[in-house]
Amino acid sequence: MALKVLSALDTAKTQYYHFKAIIIAGMGLFTDAYDLFCIPPIMILIQRIYYDSDVDNKKPKIPRTVVSTMVGIALLGTVIGQLIFGRLGDRIGRRRVYGLALCLMVLSSIGCGFSICTTKKCVLGSLGFFRFLLGVGIGGDYPLSATIMSEVC
Repeated sequence: MALKVLSALDTAKTQYYHFKAIIIAGMGLFTDAYDLFCIPPIMILIQRIYYDSDVDNKKPKIPRTVVSTMVGIALLGTVIGQLIFGRLGDRIGRRRVYGLALCLMVLSSIGCGFSICTTKKCVLGSLGFFRFLLGVGIGGDYPLSATIMSEVC
């Protein structure tokens, strides 16, 4: 039964749906990379705003633990998202769960943008929370977009 479905996909003519799936899954992977790797310039801005220099005429220095936490928390969310959304995609359906993962990515990206507070702890806490949710959404995008692309093309 499964071999008939795969052979039907292999012999099917290229349609609008194929291009739509390629673009959606490709843009998902593009935004994943952007969202994961955009944090260093943001940390430079946070460093200049919230961390004063202790020594005269020196640039302010943000602790490495803070930068590592901001980078690592999204990667932790990515691992958790892969486990959760991969399983949900098999149970509920990849298309529905992929839409949920993309919505989570969009909402958490907006939340990262609105991580504006007056104190350093509030900014880093809200940014860390939304980056974790962003990582969960990105983790959902990885297995689902790869599986959808392998099934369609």
